Amino acid sequence: MAYLLGMVTLDSFAGTIKSSFPDDRLTWQKSVATFHPDSAEEAARLFELANQHRQALFITGFGNNIDPSGEPFEQMLSVRTDRLNDLIDVQQEDFYVTVGAGYPLKELNIDLEPSGLFCPLADLPYVGSVGGAVAINLSGQLAGHSLPMKRYLIKAEIVTPTGEIVKPGSVCFKSVSGYDVVKLFAPSWGLLGLVVSATLRVLPLSARAEYVDLKMNGIDRRRFLSGFDENNTDTDAVYSRKIKEKLDPNGILPIV
Repeated sequence: MAYLLGMVTLDSFAGTIKSSFPDDRLTWQKSVATFHPDSAEEAARLFELANQHRQALFITGFGNNIDPSGEPFEQMLSVRTDRLNDLIDVQQEDFYVTVGAGYPLKELNIDLEPSGLFCPLADLPYVGSVGGAVAINLSGQLAGHSLPMKRYLIKAEIVTPTGEIVKPGSVCFKSVSGYDVVKLFAPSWGLLGLVVSATLRVLPLSARAEYVDLKMNGIDRRRFLSGFDENNTDTDAVYSRKIKEKLDPNGILPIV
């Protein structure tokens, strides 16, 4: 998918942001222009403007695992979720928690413990946000079995590349008979939209001892991006490209 840069310069788009949002939404992180949305509505407005001005965006979360650096990013606007960091809802009896995408994953079990709950993946040595963990589909190994984030992701609030706010998934234990659309975003590496909040299935604290041997799997972005290579004719790769084109018709989130 080609870049859409060229209609306006990044400096010009930065001026548009300053006139459309509070002053503190735009900062410069390591000389990279960075937007910090405070809500789904702000993120949606940013994406709408990006489509209108043909400005490429790059979603970074905390920037720990998806870090924009180098020449390809010089004219791209980075989007960080560090201000979407609330613990939104804890449902003890229904075993789920909803947090902002910028909520640090390593803090989740600290806040869940008073409710007698825990999330197995939050005990992994992952330094990043919940949204980032969803985007990379963070996973661990336990007794030869893989436990990926998508197993626990049941609902999310997403801003699509075209600026729509959608909420795929459900908090019900059984909500669909077909494919659960929310699973598309784990992994998505920030290419299918911005995760604003995520609802995760959690477990009773009494089961925590069963996961003490859980080990974190490696994070491999190259493997994921290989699915967008036009020369890759695997069925999954073909569908990955179709989904990307459908959700991001203007290429606002280019593949880098």
